[in-house]
Amino acid sequence: MPPFSPPFSPSVCDSVVAALRAAGCVFAEDEAGLILAAARTPQELSGLVDRRVSGLPLELVLGWAEFRGLRITVEPGVFVPRRRTEFLVEQALAQAPRASVVVDLCCGSGAVGTALATALGDIELHAADIDPAAVRCARRNVAGVGGHVHAGDLYEALPADLRGRIDILAANVPYVPTGEVALLPAEARDHEPLVALDGGGDGLDVLRRVAVEAPRWLAPGGCLLVETSEAQAPAAVEAFTGSGLTARLATDDERYANVVIGIRP
Repeated sequence: MPPFSPPFSPSVCDSVVAALRAAGCVFAEDEAGLILAAARTPQELSGLVDRRVSGLPLELVLGWAEFRGLRITVEPGVFVPRRRTEFLVEQALAQAPRASVVVDLCCGSGAVGTALATALGDIELHAADIDPAAVRCARRNVAGVGGHVHAGDLYEALPADLRGRIDILAANVPYVPTGEVALLPAEARDHEPLVALDGGGDGLDVLRRVAVEAPRWLAPGGCLLVETSEAQAPAAVEAFTGSGLTARLATDDERYANVVIGIRP
C-alpha cells in the first residue's frame, strides 16, 4: 500500500479518539491529535494506537515528552519527566540566574539539565545516573546543549574537579516510599524503572545521601534543589539543614510541586 500521509480522514480521527477514550485516556482528543501527527501510514497509526491502548505512557508511544517547551527524547525503561518538575527548574533559575556550572543528578532523560542549559546559555553542564538506559537517553538530549553525561551512583559518577564548583545541583531523586510503589498509576509502575521511583522506607533514602555530600560539591552560595512530596517536606528540610545547608521549601499548589532548596553558606 502506498504511503498514506496525514491529515487522516475525519472518520479515522474519530475512531482514534474513540479507542483512546474507551481505554480510559482522560485527554483522548489531545492524545489523538499528537498520535495522528506522529503517524505516517495507516499501519504506523494502528501500531501507535495499540501501544497507547495497551497502557504504554503517551510519551513513550511518541518517543518524546514536552518539558518547558522542549521536546525531550524518552525511551522505554527511562523515567518520563513530569510537568511538575518544571517548578524545580524555575526555582533553580530564580536562585542562581548567573550559574555557570550545573549538575543534573539522578538525571533520567536529562530533561532538567537540558532545560537549565537552554535557559542559562553557555554553561558547563554535567548529568549523571546509575541506570544505563537513562545515561544513553540523556546523552541524546544534552548533546544539543554541550553537556556531559556520566554513569554511576550519585557523586561517584562526577568528575572530581567539580568539587566546590557547582552553582546549581538539581537532583530529581526517587522519593516514593517502598511500600507505596505498588499504589502508583500503572503507567509508572509497569513502564518506568524501579530505581527511578523507589526512595526507600520513607522515600527519603536517596535524598539524604544527596544532601549529606552536597556541601563538598557546591560552590559557596551554590544551591541544591530536590523535589519531594508535601508529607515528606519537613523531614527533607531537616536533612538539608543537618548537612549544613540553609534550607527552605518552595511550593506550587497548581502543579502539586514541592521543592526543597538548600544553599551552601
